[in-house]
Amino acid sequence: MTSDPRRPRLALFDLDHTLLPIDSDYEWGEFTIRIGWNDPVEFARRNDEFYAHYQAGTLDVHDYVRFATEAVRQRGPEAAAAAHAQFMREVIEPAIQPQARALLRQHQAAGDDVLIITATNEFVTRPIAQALGVPELLAMRLARDAQGWYTGEIDGIPTMREGKVRRMEQWLAERRLSWSDVESTFYSDSMNDVPLLEKVNHPVATNPDPRLRALAQERGWRILDLFTASASQAAS
Repeated sequence: MTSDPRRPRLALFDLDHTLLPIDSDYEWGEFTIRIGWNDPVEFARRNDEFYAHYQAGTLDVHDYVRFATEAVRQRGPEAAAAAHAQFMREVIEPAIQPQARALLRQHQAAGDDVLIITATNEFVTRPIAQALGVPELLAMRLARDAQGWYTGEIDGIPTMREGKVRRMEQWLAERRLSWSDVESTFYSDSMNDVPLLEKVNHPVATNPDPRLRALAQERGWRILDLFTASASQAAS
């Protein structure tokens, strides 16, 4: 499909296993074990269980967010910020690949509006988006109490499966736009993101899991293995 130069261009990116070769939400959970915030046996068991549900598309996201934010909520803003800074240094920054940065910069240099849209919560992902040089982030919004701290509940529409489409439609409506007004590309690795991949003009199955790879081949969607040696030639 050719681009329409008269329309604004959007480049949308999933985060985990798409721009990052890891799952930041899962890795944050593992990090909290290493720093002594969670019991290693019980937390690891539940974290693995939730992750398996996510991969299978059966995750109860409300239960998961309560679980995933419990340690952060208990320790408060200062300790949480310090821990996340350590997490960025030790886990995220070493995982950021030059191919991902190059792809983002290519879209930005072309004048595209670049967004990261992820099912991982905003506490984990906001600093990651900043490190990637992407100011526009649609992540799992976390509700806050009267003191401004997280409650463990989700604020608004979860950015997961069909919720990503709805959150994007809200984003567009805030700018008095609709899907027909923009030329949109979406990069994702996951079957969970098929609703948004089906919605955009240019779906790109990026580092796809086996089911998404098969679906992309069937539908003629572009497939991008970003973290392979040939990925430096990739971008649209």
